[in-house]
Parts: sequence; structure tokens; C-alpha cells
Amino acid sequence: MSGSHKNKREKKSSIVKRGGALFHLRSIIRILSFTSGKSIQGELLDAGVNRSPSAYLNNPAAERSKYKYDVDKDMTLLKFVDDEWGPVGSFNWFATHGTSMSRTNSLISGDNKGAAARFMEDWFEQNGGGQPYSDSLQVDRVPRRVSNIIENVNDNYDDLLELAASFQSTSGRPATRFLSVARRVRNPLRKADRPGFVSAFCQTNCGDVSPNVLGAFCLDTGLPCDFNHSTCGGKNELCYGRGPGYPDEFASTRIIGERQFRKSVDLFNKAAEQLKGKIDYRHTYLDFSKLSVTIPIQGGGSEVVKTCPAAMGFAFAAGTTDGPGAFDFKQGDDKGNAFWRLVRNVLKTPGQEQIDCQLPKPILLDTGEMKTPYDWAPSILPIQILRIGQLVILSVPGEFTTMAGRRLRDAVKAALISGGSQEFKNVHVVIAGLTNTYSQYVTTFEEYQMQRYEGASTLFGPHTLSAYIQEFKKLATALVKGFSVQPGPQPPNLLDRQIGLLPPVVLDATPPGVKFGDLLSDVPRNSTFKRGGGIVNVTFWSACPRNDLMTEGTFALVEILNGKDSWVPAYDDDDFCLRFKWSRPSKVSPRSYATIEWRIPAEAAPGVYRVRHFGASKSLLGSISHFTGTSSAFVVA
Repeated sequence: MSGSHKNKREKKSSIVKRGGALFHLRSIIRILSFTSGKSIQGELLDAGVNRSPSAYLNNPAAERSKYKYDVDKDMTLLKFVDDEWGPVGSFNWFATHGTSMSRTNSLISGDNKGAAARFMEDWFEQNGGGQPYSDSLQVDRVPRRVSNIIENVNDNYDDLLELAASFQSTSGRPATRFLSVARRVRNPLRKADRPGFVSAFCQTNCGDVSPNVLGAFCLDTGLPCDFNHSTCGGKNELCYGRGPGYPDEFASTRIIGERQFRKSVDLFNKAAEQLKGKIDYRHTYLDFSKLSVTIPIQGGGSEVVKTCPAAMGFAFAAGTTDGPGAFDFKQGDDKGNAFWRLVRNVLKTPGQEQIDCQLPKPILLDTGEMKTPYDWAPSILPIQILRIGQLVILSVPGEFTTMAGRRLRDAVKAALISGGSQEFKNVHVVIAGLTNTYSQYVTTFEEYQMQRYEGASTLFGPHTLSAYIQEFKKLATALVKGFSVQPGPQPPNLLDRQIGLLPPVVLDATPPGVKFGDLLSDVPRNSTFKRGGGIVNVTFWSACPRNDLMTEGTFALVEILNGKDSWVPAYDDDDFCLRFKWSRPSKVSPRSYATIEWRIPAEAAPGVYRVRHFGASKSLLGSISHFTGTSSAFVVA
């Protein structure tokens, strides 16, 4: 919707629930609905904590007293319903960082938001995808993957062992690109007669919200980290947040994902009342490096202040409890130090005007004034407001802290209602964070003074939030009155100026007599693995995954035997329980391995299974050839 700046169109479809209020939207051939309820119905209490509480406490006590928690606990859900098929999707917004996986994780992951989306889509497929629409679809556990695949499960252990022994591993062989797509568990071709259910777990004002809900502790002593600086003995490197599955961050990711998934299902099942009204939006670009902002002053009246060219503070390099920095940086540093100033000045020495504008932030990187080879930070940013009946979505290009988001929502809501139109009487406002582009963090003026990580990463100075509020109120007024808005200055197109530091794949190779897809390490012969704890590891001779990212396909697949000779896809690399690990014996070697690790869920069906790998190799002449390989069969009991 960001292509033009005013759009009035016929009703398009959906549903929404915010903290107990649920909205449901459909198109002309779909009906719009909205449901209301007690706010407690939308609260999710155990999926986020404030990781910068000392900064939050710097907000006015009177303002803080209006809220029960120091993070937002409400989830907003938008549910899409089709007249013919019933529900076809849902979006929800909930404030918690996707940082359950720490920086030590080297596997590509959608983190807790991605896990929640996978759980939600699988839940719907297994509970409602092939059934008539019901408002009472239930959730009692994270859904199992093998659902309606095997009609008659054989759980006779001796029979399973005998069957498994008859299927030995196969050597690697050529394959087509399509084979990986066709064998994927959630292959859209399998349900081409109906729309697939899509669930999105979106971000909102998560700037100071961590999923590591047990708190931050020192690695060396086990004691809580310093409250103001998140350090241990003066060092930030030892202070880490703990998730609910501590010390297993994969478990923490799954648990936080499950909690969001369960609340989403709860809201999804309560959608009932209609959302009515226009669908409309306004969008503009603004140069945040030099905005004039009118702010109120104590005692009455107002003054005009300005935003600043972008800059990062010293505390930015300290990181957060979700991912600490290095060296001697620490959060809450409003002074800086001489050594790092010397290092900074090699890159760019900020002028006095910039130093004064960013106070009390000590500038570590003057990114807004660093232009080689191109701008180090964006200055021209998009802001956007979308209306779907009583639901208004604010698209912001950054991470707003809890209180910053609350102020923005309240200001926009007041602007919408003040127009006197009854159509905004029951308006609900939600922030869609990290939208359209990215420009780091946005704190309140008071939080900025504390120079925690989020304040040090608020690029455009202490009045950044005031600038957003001022400009969003203009968009809200234009929306109410039906006015167009100017498109604003256009951001530079840097696509042709990008610098890539990742070297290309030159060649993939295997040892003499070995083919791509051959097994380097198979499952033991006649092996049996237990559900809910068993781990299967298989390693193949492979090639660089960058040769083909297997979009809409899969690198890894677990298949279950149906009958005596038919293999059915059961889990792939989109499942949380299956891990694909690629490595080289050395950085310069053309040889590589792919280890597929299946952590067998408790809900897995008993039966005979095998593991498959799909990949693509590159020859010295640059041609790409796809391949596949298969492990020996084994029993899951």
C-alpha cells in the first residue's frame, strides 16, 4: 500500500482482536466483523519482560501509574475469513523481540515469531483446514506434523523392525529442482483446491521488550546483572538474559513461540462481531535528519526544536542482555571515553552542532554524516497509516519502546477522535513495527536521557519520538478529513551501489568415488529411536546451500513408510524439530557436509522412517546440478 499516498477502495477482508477487542474483516464477497470483550482476553503475560527497566523508570511517575506493566501485554489479532472457505489466515501483533536464539546460534531461524507462525498454521491445517468453519477450533498442544497422512499406523514393534531392515541407504543420485518442492511437507500442490492458511506473528512496539523472561544474570556468578548498566563486575560481556527453557535456547524459542501461538488461537476462536467502515491509508516520506518539531514547554506555551543527523551512542556498542557487546562499552554511558573517541575520529569527527543536538548521547559513530561509499544510515524514512474500519495500523520504520509506542498510539487516537466523526468513536490503534524500512530504535525523551542501548540507538536525537507523533498526527488528520498528503522527498536508490563482501561459490567437490548425496554417516543398522527424546543424526556429502536456497522446497526431509513401499513426507526443514547443519572441513575446501538432526517429537507417530537430503552442486564451469540422498530406514517407537 505504500506505492501511492491516498487510496479509497471497497472493503477488503479481515478480523482483529486487541486486548480483548476483536475485529474481523472481509471483502465485498466477504463480510467485515469486529468483536469486543474484556481486555484480559487479549493479555499474554509470560512472553516478554522489559530489558531496560532503569530507562522505563525515568518516565514520569504519573504516566507510569496509568499502566499495570512496564511492557505491553496485549496481543492484537487480525483474522481473514472467506465466505466460501471460512478462515484463510490471521495476523497478530505482540511486543517481544525475536531474540530467544542468542548470537551463538549459527542456524537460520525465524526465532520465536517464526515458531509461533509454524505452530499456528499446522494447528489450523489439522483442526480446521478440511472441516467446515467452526468458531470453536480447540488447541491442547503444539500440533503434530503427521496428521491425516497415515490412516492406519502400524505399532507392532517386530513388524516395524522387519520393515525397516528392508530399506537400506541409497547412494546419491541426480534430482530435479522440482523434486525438493514436490516432496515438501507443506507443498501447496497437495491442497490446490483451497486457499492455504497463512498466519503472521508481527512485531509492534518491542524496543525494550525481551523474550528472555527469567531475567538477566551473570555467567560467572549466577547473580542478577547490575540494574542500571547490565554489567557483571563492570563488564557487559558476561550479562545474558535467560529464556524460559534456560539453558537450552532452542527450548526457550519453542516455549515463547508456543505461548504466542496459544494466545493467538484463543483470540482467533473468539472472533465474532463485525468490523465496519472504510479501508483507507496515507503514506509519506520525511527527512528525519532535519525536522522542525513543536513541543510543549513546562508552564505553558511551546517551542520549536529539531531532529539531528543520525548518530549512534557509545552504549549502542554495549549491546543488550539479549546479545551483549564487547570491549569496555556499557549501557547507560552518557560520557564516552577518550580512546574510542580517537578511533571514532578516524572515521568521522562529529561537529559541535551535531554533538550538542544529540546530547546527552556521546557520539560513537556519526552515521548520518558519513557518506562513503554511501550513507551509513537512512535519513529519508516512510511513515504510513492504514485504516480498516475501526482498526488503524501505524507503520513505523523502527523499534519503538513500550512507552514510546503508548504515546504514539494515544496521540493518533486523540487526533482521530478530535475530528468529531462518529466513525472513529471506537477506533483501535496498533503499531506495526520495523515496517517499510529500518532506522534502529525510538525511545521517549526521558528514556533517551538514560542512554541505555535503545536510547543510544535512537538515531535522530532526543526529539525523535516527538517528531513521529507530530507527523503521524498530520497523517491521521488527513485521513479523517479525506485530504491527500504530499509524497515527500524520495529516498535514494542504492541497489546499483551495493557492496558485497561474500565471495561467490567457486566449486563443489567430493572425494574420488563419492557422489553428492552419498552418506558420510548413517543411522545404526536395526536402530530404534524413542519419541519425545530420541535424536537421529545423519550426515551426507553435500554442496554449498547458496547454489540454490530451495525456496518453496527443503534441504532436509523425514519420511514415514505408509504400507510396505510408499514413503510419505512427515517433517521438513520448516519444522522446529528438524535441523539442517552445513559445514566444510576447512574454509578453502571445496568439499562439504550436511548433517540432518531430527529431535523426535513426543507426538510423532510410531512407524518406520528415513531421512532425505536435497541439494545443488556447482561445477568449475558454473553449472548447477541438483542431487538427493537417502538414509537407511529406522524405527520410531
